[in-house]
Amino acid sequence: MKAFIIGVSGGTGGRVADQLVQRGDEVAGIARREGQLAPLADKGIAASLGDIVTITERDLADAMAGSDVVLFSAGAGGRDGDEATTAIDGRGPGKAAGAAVIAGVKRFYLVSVFPEAWRERHLSEDFEHYIVEKKNAEADLVTRDLDWVILRPSALLNEPGTGRVDLGYAKIHEEICRDDVATTLVALMDEPSIRRVILEVTGGATPIRTAVADLATRSG
Repeated sequence: MKAFIIGVSGGTGGRVADQLVQRGDEVAGIARREGQLAPLADKGIAASLGDIVTITERDLADAMAGSDVVLFSAGAGGRDGDEATTAIDGRGPGKAAGAAVIAGVKRFYLVSVFPEAWRERHLSEDFEHYIVEKKNAEADLVTRDLDWVILRPSALLNEPGTGRVDLGYAKIHEEICRDDVATTLVALMDEPSIRRVILEVTGGATPIRTAVADLATRSG
């Protein structure tokens, strides 16, 4: 498999990249800062300099040409205000999807968020804007002529993964380790029959490969 990851140096995208490289797959992507390129290259990841906000759709298509799958896992993280959230979380996936169409890459994976994430809390306006932009990105992606998969993880933890999840079409928002989200994405990439579907994943008791295989059986 040759995977192109937007967010290849991020918390989830980086873990997906590491898993793919370790098993012998080819990984490329774009990184915002030049200082990120050498560490990625040391791990066997062929990253080039690029910012999803400023790169053109054509240049992004050229960068991902020849890939089997595209993963969009980049996010502003609410750090730089609403404008950055709109540009990265809202418009970024659409730009990447348009580039995938130009490049002829049919399989596209988007890391999104539970719509009801942390509804029990008193959330800031910035977070509410983030939720809206994530939904805008989903609504755009599902109109594209791609074999898309949208994965909505629950609240992300940095603890070591458990290798077990609760995966399906609708789940209760709880918590999940980033390691397990990454492993779930890799398993989904290995099941191309799972396509054009929105999935939710949180911590659970089912081994990840079993959860994905069961989903493939049901969707097939």
